[in-house]
Amino acid sequence: MLPRGLKTNIGVNIIILLLVAMILIDFVMMIFIQRSLIRTESSKGHFLIATIKKQLLQGMDTGDIQLNGNFLSLNNNILMEAGVDCALVMNKHQQQVYFKGAACVLHDELIASTRRSIDTGDKVTQYFGTTWGVFWKQNQNLLLAAPISFQRQIVGGIGLVLPLEGIYQTLRNIQKFLFVYIFINTVILATLGIYRLSKFILEPIRRLVHRAEDYKEDDGIFFSVRKEDNELHQLSNALNRMLLRISEDKEKLRSTVMSLEKANFELKQAQREIIQAEKLASVGRLSSGIAHEIGNPIGIILGYFELLKQKDLPTHEKQEFIRRAEDEINRINLIIRQLLDYSRPADEGSKPVSVHAILSDVLNVIKLQPLIANLNIDLKLSAEQDTVLAEPNQLRQVFMNLIINSADALAAQTNNQVGHLEIETGLSADQESNAHNTETLQLLFSDNGPGIASAHLGNVFDPFFSTKEPGKGTGLGLYVSFMIVEGLGGRLEAISTEGHGTTMKILLPIHNSMNTD
Repeated sequence: MLPRGLKTNIGVNIIILLLVAMILIDFVMMIFIQRSLIRTESSKGHFLIATIKKQLLQGMDTGDIQLNGNFLSLNNNILMEAGVDCALVMNKHQQQVYFKGAACVLHDELIASTRRSIDTGDKVTQYFGTTWGVFWKQNQNLLLAAPISFQRQIVGGIGLVLPLEGIYQTLRNIQKFLFVYIFINTVILATLGIYRLSKFILEPIRRLVHRAEDYKEDDGIFFSVRKEDNELHQLSNALNRMLLRISEDKEKLRSTVMSLEKANFELKQAQREIIQAEKLASVGRLSSGIAHEIGNPIGIILGYFELLKQKDLPTHEKQEFIRRAEDEINRINLIIRQLLDYSRPADEGSKPVSVHAILSDVLNVIKLQPLIANLNIDLKLSAEQDTVLAEPNQLRQVFMNLIINSADALAAQTNNQVGHLEIETGLSADQESNAHNTETLQLLFSDNGPGIASAHLGNVFDPFFSTKEPGKGTGLGLYVSFMIVEGLGGRLEAISTEGHGTTMKILLPIHNSMNTD
């Protein structure tokens, strides 16, 4: 059954290839023949013009074109036998002195072309009209015009219109013959090709199929064909060796799969540890700012306590001082809880979250930091949809890393320029970042810092790569951010020109609750 189906497929493909090849050859031949015939027709027209010009110049002594009865009868016969639709002779004053072809549809065009030839002294070749050729529409008429010169002076002009329909009719007759030739050739060559391929390829394959069907476990050799089968004999030997190796390496393969599963588990564990380590490094940088921020409300609370010690303090003032002290304590509690939430390992699992809410939360945490005291952050939340499927803490870590990087880059500037960071969201038509053709959320973190050198731009997401001074960065921030975003099915890109700021672009697939079970 297998060789029979393969034989049919081979036969069909041979027929298709032969037909395509011969049709292409036929197409090229017809185009070549058509161009040759048109060139021949053009040469014939120029020859007729030269003949008429020679007759007109014979006996000319004044430069005026004179026609006689002999000229008219002779040229009428010549033009008729040559198949000319219409012919025109004009004198140097561009007046018509001879015209043949009462039914000429290109009379006006012939006059205009002949006059142009007289004015310019150049030959004119033009095509007019359309008619059906062999494969598509072609030019219907060929118009030729040439000046008549006598003693280096132009004394008139000649124009002819030659129909091309006869050429196309000849080509169509040739095409019918070629179609018959193509059909006969296809039948003969396809039959011969199928026979030869069956003998040298399909027969050995049929024997291999029978051998496989009759195989028993005690057989020492699985595949066997005759040596005269050439490459198929080599194929059978190679298949036998392959089966032997597969049998011997089955246990080794099982052991390798188990090792890969273990390595994959350890790799994921290492990735989680790297993410957590980078998060704790960020927490360490935030701690100094948090400590400074907590000191202010503690001083205020102590001041209220001193006031509450006064014995003659009215009750309503005591209540007001107690309320204000509670507000400061709640402020301290909020700051510490935000820091603890950020440092907690990301074990919540992925869930639908609002990117806008997480951005606002991150800004509430980081706005207390001295490192962004001189950084103006402009938040433009323009995206109509901002829900993505992610672990909230991981998104917080990505946004925190990008903001801290911008702040560090702006702080390293020596031109005292005011730092500005714009965070913008919107929907993108980009579909590379997700495989389900869903909408894509785009986030842009754009600063006016010093930018990234082109030599470093391709390495910013490499682990342990950093342009900061030693001790001021782990070199893992952007690597971890890149890894987190890719794990969410998105993309993180760096766009920068040295001296003109940096833009970090994040693309995340929008989560659509209608697509979830």
